[in-house]
Amino acid sequence: MQATEKLSASFRDPSGFLFTRNGILYRQINRAYEKDYARLMDSGLYDKLVKAGLLIPHVETDQAPADAQRDAAFKVIQPERVPFISYPYEWSFSQLKDAALATLSIHKRAIKMGMSLKDASAYNIQFVRGKATLIDTLSFEVYKEGEPWVAYRQFCQHFLAPLALMAYCDVRLSQLMRVYIDGVPLDLASKLLPAKTKFNFGLLTHIHVHASAQKRYSDKAIEPRKGAMRVNQQAMIGLIESLEAAVKKLTWKPAGTEWGDYYENTNYTDGAFEHKKQLVREWSLEKKPALVWDLGGNTGVFSREAASSDAFTVSFDIDPAAVEQNYRTVKSKKEQNILPLVLDLTNPSPSLGWDHTERDSFGARGPVDMALALAVIHHLAISNNVPLSQLASFFAARSKWLVIEFVPKSDSQVQKLLTSREDIFPNYTREGFEKAFSTCFTIHKSEVVRDSERILYLMETR
Repeated sequence: MQATEKLSASFRDPSGFLFTRNGILYRQINRAYEKDYARLMDSGLYDKLVKAGLLIPHVETDQAPADAQRDAAFKVIQPERVPFISYPYEWSFSQLKDAALATLSIHKRAIKMGMSLKDASAYNIQFVRGKATLIDTLSFEVYKEGEPWVAYRQFCQHFLAPLALMAYCDVRLSQLMRVYIDGVPLDLASKLLPAKTKFNFGLLTHIHVHASAQKRYSDKAIEPRKGAMRVNQQAMIGLIESLEAAVKKLTWKPAGTEWGDYYENTNYTDGAFEHKKQLVREWSLEKKPALVWDLGGNTGVFSREAASSDAFTVSFDIDPAAVEQNYRTVKSKKEQNILPLVLDLTNPSPSLGWDHTERDSFGARGPVDMALALAVIHHLAISNNVPLSQLASFFAARSKWLVIEFVPKSDSQVQKLLTSREDIFPNYTREGFEKAFSTCFTIHKSEVVRDSERILYLMETR
């Protein structure tokens, strides 16, 4: 008997939905989408987008439709599965910017081939082999000459507004996407942006004026006027290029944040640094994990050691500057198996959306084969007062193998943490650490990092 499960986040689109069967991901295409799907495939648009790395590839299958909507089914396809699903509020500035430009590029290519993007949700973009890629095959529709772009407001709310707030106000305002799952409201963005943005033609047009128009007509029934100007293909291309120009002008330089220059200010000697890299690389090669989470990855130095074992490595860090630098390295080196993301371990991404099921929590996207927790335990235990026993349970629930670094109180980095507070951590010792973690893990290896008092452990969840 085949176990079939419809994905809870895939319920809004009448064109089809995602489901899994025996662990394999499928997408059911409903008869309502038959003509649009045929145009996508026959026009050559699908092939061009896949070749450019802008659309996830799929194969058509002979799988039976999902039982829940069998009568509505036209076809079942099997899309390539993304190693890790991330969300816009976890992206760096440049990741969101690249996702915006990819969306506009896809829309422009579609228009020129007689199709259009019917939605412009940031959640339809994922980073695949290092590139922003559309994962929703059903996002296209046959272009209707003269009609406006139905996804224009959505694009502005999901991409342009948060990018402008990050660039002109504070990069941490990307977290508004956690509150407003359908995108940052344009009236809110307009109020928060400084007055000088009204002298930026793109932001004036697509945020400020757009927000005013929304407010003006929000409670009025708009009847199409006879003889009203129609949006032809040339005008549509002009809109896309105007949005592209507005996005490209937005910049953010990582500077002045907490951990962006961490490795320049650390107390590691060169020998200690290289020894730690060596241990991470050797243990990753030994265990051959398919998926690794680096929890506190900073700019990704040790993430890359894990990735050298061919593991897909998600490199999380709390600091947007460090994640931005990490992503820029991914792009410059054309790395395909590292995904930098913003994450606060003390307040990780929750389940969001309708019935708390549209966007998975951080924990629900695990567990993984291996987690790295390097130079992070003292921040959680001392700065945030998380007991060692709870830390052990946290890591055990999310990984089979754990590479973790214990930083003793004698270390200068811990001493800095204790200068502004009372030492109320009598169990924060090597013995206390090993005792707490031994309840959840089997400790296979422990190595003192050369030229330091720090200890690196390789543990396996019990």
